[in-house]
Formats: sequence, C-alpha cells, structure tokens
Amino acid sequence: MGLRSTLAEVLASNDEREAVQERAAAARSTGCTAVDRLESRRRGSVAGILRSVVLRPREGVPTVEAELYDGSGVLDLVWLGRRSIAGIEPGRRLRVEGMVSDVQGRRTIFNPRYELRPLPGE
Repeated sequence: MGLRSTLAEVLASNDEREAVQERAAAARSTGCTAVDRLESRRRGSVAGILRSVVLRPREGVPTVEAELYDGSGVLDLVWLGRRSIAGIEPGRRLRVEGMVSDVQGRRTIFNPRYELRPLPGE
C-alpha cells in the first residue's frame, strides 16, 4: 500500500469508509448493477444495505418504504399494500430486482423481488 492510499484512508470520513465497504460488498453480488448506473424504465438488480424502513400510506393504501444503499447511491424500495415484511429492517443486507422508475428525481423500484442476505458480521 502506497503512502498516498494510506493517507487517503486515514483522512477518509466514516461515510466514505462505509461507501467503500458497501461498494465492495455489492460488487461481490453477481449480476448486480451499482445504483448510480441504474436506468429508469429498465429492469435492474442491486445489492446493498437497508438504511431506513417506514410504513407510509400512499393514497389510503398501506405501504412499506425502504432506502437501500450500495455505496454508489440510494434506491427507494416501495411495497404497496403491505404493513410490514418479515426481515425487512434497517441494517439488513438485501438483493433486489425490479423495474426502475424515476419518482421525483429518485430511483425507485415498486414491489421489488428481494433476497435477504446475511447481516453484517454474520
């Protein structure tokens, strides 16, 4: 490891270190695309960690909304007609797949297929 990379690692913020770790974890998931490379109106597959999960009604319909972070960006996940989903909780690693939409400038997948991954440290 060179002096420059050692210095960069020492000076990196916790957020920068977390982003590097998440990008590395996502890169190990075969067939996945980085969030910052997803295209609207195309199917995408992403691996990352859930940062937040909330129950938020949309037009009177119960909805579980989650924010998936992969180190390159954030992807909103929305499950319509659900009040909760077993295993979908902050800190959980997930691999999701579905049609990517642009909702108010944010990449979003509605009712994604998902696969729970081991929690960090498992």
